[in-house]
Amino acid sequence: MAFASKSPWVIHYDGSSCNGCDIEVLATLCPGFDGERFGVINTGNPKHADIFLVTGSVNEQNIGVVREIYEQMLEPKVVVACGICACSGGVFHDCYNVIGGVDKAIPVDVYAPGCAVRPEQLIDAIVAGVAKLDEKSAAMKAAKKGA
Repeated sequence: MAFASKSPWVIHYDGSSCNGCDIEVLATLCPGFDGERFGVINTGNPKHADIFLVTGSVNEQNIGVVREIYEQMLEPKVVVACGICACSGGVFHDCYNVIGGVDKAIPVDVYAPGCAVRPEQLIDAIVAGVAKLDEKSAAMKAAKKGA
């Protein structure tokens, strides 16, 4: 299992956005906001990640990529929709190829709306994601005991 609640590893994917939320994700992990003080580590490998941070809306071009990253992650896993575009399609919701928010492609556990989402909101969302990971981990252990 990849999960360790004291040091959640995140993978970040930009669906289709203006990159404002992506800049805020990076700011969250940099020394100014120091997301690493919570043990948060950014990884590029879905198999090492516990939390999937998605920015931007889902469209016809990237829905397969979003699903593939999600499917490669080990259980338990959490998805955080970062920014209003990831939550609902945002300003791009009426575009011809936009399907909507991330929840149109994969299950979302935590929503962090904003345009652009602030680092403080992202930290709160990651902490909420860690709590969800703890719940899912406990449920998995209970299911194994009962089996």
